[in-house]
Amino acid sequence: MIHIFRLKIIYLVCMQTKKLLLLLFLAIASLTVFSQSAAIPDKDLDWTKDFPAGFQELQLPSAGSLLQGFMYTANGAGSHPLLILLHGYPGNERNLDLAQAVRAHGWNVIYFNYRGSWGSQGEFSFRHCVEDVQNVVAYCKANAAKMHIDPQRIALFGHSMGGFVCLKALQEIPDIQKGFALSAWDIYRDISSLDGIGLLKREKEADDYFVLNKKSGKALFAAVTQEKDFHNLLSAAQPLSSKQLIMLDEHHRNEALAGAIGRTNHNYFVYEVWDTDHPFTNKRASLMKKVIAFLDK
Repeated sequence: MIHIFRLKIIYLVCMQTKKLLLLLFLAIASLTVFSQSAAIPDKDLDWTKDFPAGFQELQLPSAGSLLQGFMYTANGAGSHPLLILLHGYPGNERNLDLAQAVRAHGWNVIYFNYRGSWGSQGEFSFRHCVEDVQNVVAYCKANAAKMHIDPQRIALFGHSMGGFVCLKALQEIPDIQKGFALSAWDIYRDISSLDGIGLLKREKEADDYFVLNKKSGKALFAAVTQEKDFHNLLSAAQPLSSKQLIMLDEHHRNEALAGAIGRTNHNYFVYEVWDTDHPFTNKRASLMKKVIAFLDK
C-alpha cells in the first residue's frame, strides 16, 4: 500500500509539472507572437473622404535624365511633410515597410532610383546619387502645391550607400534639417583601405551589377579616390553641425565618423550600434518607432 501511495504522489507531481511546463510554453509562445506582431499597425488606415491616401508614380527630372520613382501619399487634403528614402548599393533593400508606417503617420514618402540604377536614365556614380537628391528636392519644392508637400518639412532617410548619400545631401542642401543614416557606407574610408586584390574584387562586383549603368567598376571607384574631398564623409562633419541627425549601425566601423559629427553638432545627434545585421532584419519594429519619433521631434 505504501508503494502504491508513493506512486500516486509521483504521478500527481508529474501531472502538475506537465501543466506548469504547458503554461510556460504557452506564455513563451504568446510573447513570441506579440513580438512578431509589434511591427504591424494597430489598425487599418482610415481613408479620409476628401483626399484619401494613395500611390503616385513619378518620373523625376535630374540633370537631363528621368528618375523612376513613386510617392506614398498621406491622408487628407493640404500639405504634408515629406520623407525621401535613399536606397543602397545597388539597392535591393528598399525599406518600404518604413514608408508605409511613416505614410500612416501623416507623411508623404518618396522612393526613387538614382541615375543609371534600376532603369532610371543616365549614368550611375556616387556623386550623381547626391546630385539626384538635390534635384529631387528642388523638383518637390517647385511642385509642392500640386504634390501636397510642405516644402519646409522635408527629411531624408538613407540606408547603406543611401546613408552616405543622406549625409552628403544634408551637407549640400542647407534648408533640410533632418537626416537618418542607417548603417551608412563610408565609401572613401572603405575603398582607400583596400589592397590591389580587394579593389579588383570590388570593381568586378560593380561590373556584374547589370542594374547599374556605369562606364566600368574601375571608373566608378577611381572617382572615389580622385575626388577625396567629396567622398570622404569626415569632411562633412562640420557642415552637419546644425542638423538634426541620427546614425544607427550594426557595426563599430563608423565610430570615428560619429565622434567627429558628435563633437561639432550643436543641435541634435544620436549614434547607436544595435545587435542586428546590415538590413536590420530583426529590428524592424524598433526601427519604425525610432524613425517616427525622430520625425516628430
